[in-house]
Amino acid sequence: MSLVRPDPTFYPSPRLAMEGPRERLGYVALLRPDRRAPDAIGVVDLDPGSQRFGTMVGHLPLSHAGDELHHFGWNACSSMLCPMTGHPFTERRYLIVPGIRSSRIYIIDTKPDPLHPRIVKEISPEEVMQKTGYSRPHTVHCGPEGVYISTLGGRGERGDQGVPGIFLLDCESFEIRGQWEMERGPQTLGYDFWWNIPHDYMISSEWGLPPQFENGLVGEDLLANRYGHRLHFWDLRARRHVQTIDLGANHQMALEVRPAHDPKKDHGFLGVVVDTTNLESSIWTFWREGGKFHARKTASIPPEPADPAQLPDLLKPFKAVPPLVTDIDLSLDDRYLYASCWGTGELRQYDVSDPMAPRLAGSVRVGGIGGAAHASGKSFAAGPQMVEISRDGERVYFTNSLYSAWDDQFYPGGVPGRMAMARVQPGGGIALDPAFLVEFPEGYRAHQVRLEGGDCSTESFCFASA
Repeated sequence: MSLVRPDPTFYPSPRLAMEGPRERLGYVALLRPDRRAPDAIGVVDLDPGSQRFGTMVGHLPLSHAGDELHHFGWNACSSMLCPMTGHPFTERRYLIVPGIRSSRIYIIDTKPDPLHPRIVKEISPEEVMQKTGYSRPHTVHCGPEGVYISTLGGRGERGDQGVPGIFLLDCESFEIRGQWEMERGPQTLGYDFWWNIPHDYMISSEWGLPPQFENGLVGEDLLANRYGHRLHFWDLRARRHVQTIDLGANHQMALEVRPAHDPKKDHGFLGVVVDTTNLESSIWTFWREGGKFHARKTASIPPEPADPAQLPDLLKPFKAVPPLVTDIDLSLDDRYLYASCWGTGELRQYDVSDPMAPRLAGSVRVGGIGGAAHASGKSFAAGPQMVEISRDGERVYFTNSLYSAWDDQFYPGGVPGRMAMARVQPGGGIALDPAFLVEFPEGYRAHQVRLEGGDCSTESFCFASA
């Protein structure tokens, strides 16, 4: 008689996840901004022993054009090993893939053939709206009770009637359960979210409502400080808002939240896109002390002067390129934080051993508005955007598309889909791998990456590392 066992890609602690097998495949969101064909999921070979290493080896076109794939995630992850889980034997098998523009959700099976995933279910925009009152699904996280999905829009064609929020999806039947929030408090905007499960809290952040991003950055709203600039903290089990921290209205677009992976630690990090007083980007550290949450700016990245003739129209009056930190990611050992500067083309590595004093430990440049070439000598349009770190912390993968309308504003020359990789040096520092540059088929742009077996922006743990 065979015993039922948890998925071997689930790990109790971050340290055990770091010691697991390395990734062999990556799944990449590929969007078609021209809408002449559907978006797709690309499968990239990440096995250095393979003759096809660093190339796309699988391609799944979706069913509809115009979905605008953005963030997506697994149906199950290491959080399934938490003591309170209701699904300990659920398999990490399905990708939950929302269309940020269409509000459609695809359920994609990566087995039995991981090179040829297939669509097994579609959830219509009408069903999402009927059961949640939300639209524009964004971040996907697997938790002990199911799949949590944040949204950017409410009701109405423009998505600005009512507020966005988070809803729960069953991780096995993929039926929508409904809104997650019981007491919303002052939260009116959505973007990213994550949690510390044993300490029973969630953090969420803010971008803007659909009219503020779907047709590009709205300059008037930015200069008037109308984008999101607050962090929200929630009682995870009670589903109740408990505290808001306003970073200051000039700190526009408080995006990615990255709590420490070790659940004993009560801190994490946030990336802010731009300070409207000086065009800098910033990294913030949040922590809990004395029963209250706190946040402080702990690193700043300045803009870089530039010839207006070399700048897109949006930036010409400023005569400078803002860094535009649009993604951050934290290694599983909680030592290195990576920040992608999509405007200047820099990928920064910070040593955050002291979370209150991040120290710049490494940097590479590729693309950006200045157009730095890749280490292979090939061109790399736009800059590092979505970042994903291997579980062992030795490889940092990144793509180059932010959001189609924003791509066109900041990089009017076009953004061909690319995926690159930086290798982490012992003791700190990073270097671009000149042999790794995935060039996706013409017409596609590349956004989020998910790694086989889990990655640093997917996994949640309930047990501390030894």
